[in-house]
Amino acid sequence: MIDAAGIIDSGTNILFVTFDSLRHDVARDALSGGRTPRLAGVLPGGQWERRHTPGTFTLPAHMAFFSGFLPKVPQPQQPPRLWECRPPASKDVPAQTFVFDAPNLLDGLAMHGYRTVCVGGVTYFSQETPLGSVLPTMFHEAHWRPEFCSPEVESTRHQADQALEVADRYDGRQPLFLFVNVSATHVPHGHYLGSSTDSVASQAAALAYADIHVGRLLDGLASRGRWLVIMCADHGDAYGDDGYHGRGIAHPAVFNVPFASWVHG
Repeated sequence: MIDAAGIIDSGTNILFVTFDSLRHDVARDALSGGRTPRLAGVLPGGQWERRHTPGTFTLPAHMAFFSGFLPKVPQPQQPPRLWECRPPASKDVPAQTFVFDAPNLLDGLAMHGYRTVCVGGVTYFSQETPLGSVLPTMFHEAHWRPEFCSPEVESTRHQADQALEVADRYDGRQPLFLFVNVSATHVPHGHYLGSSTDSVASQAAALAYADIHVGRLLDGLASRGRWLVIMCADHGDAYGDDGYHGRGIAHPAVFNVPFASWVHG
């Protein structure tokens, strides 16, 4: 188990990446097919864990993540959590779990001296609407531009550039909680196959593209010290599975997500 409490007490930087809408089976098959070599080189054991998301679309999933509820192992017995909001006195929490005495993880990390920064992707992070402001305003600093969003074919390149600029700015100044919502795997992604139709195949192509720049981001951060890295999807997407399309539904294609955590650098 990762000692998140010790890591945060020591002021280690944290990178949290969500691959928006990425199905577990797509991530697994892209990895085994050699299409995501950068991720293959860093994921613990060279593979993704299959977990269940706490939310079936972007907003509730991220609200849960930022409240301390990361995707769960699909089994009755759960491993200790990385972080958790201070529970009632009657509950025992493992010493390795970071307990924050605040309404959300971001405020809790701020109380430990962290600078919290969001590099948004999908429009729930755009601050263009009141609803699109809920998640980004939880951070000290939030970045979003149209070129970070999935219709842009080079969205992950732009996001990685922004994240590295942030890391440069705070390197050696204060510990950083850097959150990146990778939008390339969110619809529309048919353009990665030259199609106007989104599918399992085009999501895999989007992930293969994103792998290049996520790998570049990890390389750049490793040169700036040690990082706790958490990567997962917020939810999956149905592309005609059992007749279902989209997200926000209780279908295995939606609630099975890839997950990984490790110490990097």
